[in-house]
Amino acid sequence: MILCPLSRQEHQRKIALPVHEKVTRTHRMTQSRLTKEVKDTAVSRTPQQENPSRRIYMLKDLHIDKGSMKEYITKKRELFLMEYSLAVKRGEIQLLEQKAIEEERKLIRAEKFLEENTILFEDFLKENDKNSVEAINIDIAKYEDMLNEYKKYEEFLLMLSQPERSKSTSSGDAQAMSDGKHTEKIKKTSVPSDRRSGGSRVIRELSSSRETSSRNKSSRQSNKTPALETDSSDGEKEPELFFTDPQELLNVMAELEEQTLSLIQNTRDTEESLEDFKQTAELTRKKIESESKQLKEQTDVMMDTIQRETERTSQLEQRCQLFGFGKNKPEDQDNTLELLSGKVEEVFRCCVGETAANLSILQMLTTIEGKLVELLENAEMIPRERMSIAERAQEKERRIRLRDDKIRLQMMHQEERQRKAMERSNKR
Repeated sequence: MILCPLSRQEHQRKIALPVHEKVTRTHRMTQSRLTKEVKDTAVSRTPQQENPSRRIYMLKDLHIDKGSMKEYITKKRELFLMEYSLAVKRGEIQLLEQKAIEEERKLIRAEKFLEENTILFEDFLKENDKNSVEAINIDIAKYEDMLNEYKKYEEFLLMLSQPERSKSTSSGDAQAMSDGKHTEKIKKTSVPSDRRSGGSRVIRELSSSRETSSRNKSSRQSNKTPALETDSSDGEKEPELFFTDPQELLNVMAELEEQTLSLIQNTRDTEESLEDFKQTAELTRKKIESESKQLKEQTDVMMDTIQRETERTSQLEQRCQLFGFGKNKPEDQDNTLELLSGKVEEVFRCCVGETAANLSILQMLTTIEGKLVELLENAEMIPRERMSIAERAQEKERRIRLRDDKIRLQMMHQEERQRKAMERSNKR
């Protein structure tokens, strides 16, 4: 079918329409027919037809055919399909918008992560530069320490050099003259009258050189650049050695080593003597403390003995006063003496035992007293722990004996009450 240019343009326009504006051919035909009917109705409309009553009457007589219902359903279906397509398109648009928002968020996070990585990388570079600078400073300090150590070695070699060769070097310029005087003093001290005095002087010079090197090391931090310049200028000078034979240096070193070993041995001997003295002092102190403790214990024991003897003396005086020899009758005194002699003999037999010889009362009392003193001395020699254990056992026995006596007395009183009760019952 060949289309005219106008129809072709209309067809292209319809193809370019959006989805929700596209319609089917049936819909277009129905739409054109309805448009034509509306135009015809508008042209043929009369004032009588504009009357509302007339319009109602015409609507009552209007018959709806099946074709119009089918068209209505078709329109509704097309409308539903259009709405559905619109809803689908809107849903897709919303999904696309959400995806766009999510992509924007991811982009923002990626930019932030990139910034953080950039900052971390810059910090890493700064830290790396700092570590590099510190490592370089450490290397510089190490090399400076090595340089100072080499200078000390140089001073040591100059100090050990022979005097006549050091004198030849002292005929330089003015500064060399001043340095020559200093080295000449060192060399004079380095020629020993004996090994010990020479070694002590060399050690003193070494200590002075160490002090100067330590002072140079402390001042190194304040003026690093001048020190480096002077070191470079010193390094340009050609070092001079004053030993023609290496054996000379070895001999001097061996001599110094022997002196050092002798000093070390003397130091060890002194330390051992000091340690022995400390041990002796500690033993003496412990011995004095133990003796003072024993003397104190003996003093306490003697004081207790004196106190007991004093109490005993007072008790004996009271007993003597109770006798009243001038007030009692001779018969009573004789009876009392016989009773006392019997008690003394009984105590003597219990404490000392039987004797073949007939002893008087005073002799028996003297023997008993000596035995008692001996027992007291033996008791004082018993350790306090055993004494306390024995005292506790004795106290326990005494309490048991008192309890038994108390029980016996209670039983006796109970028997007496029972007996009296029986007597009263018999009397009734």
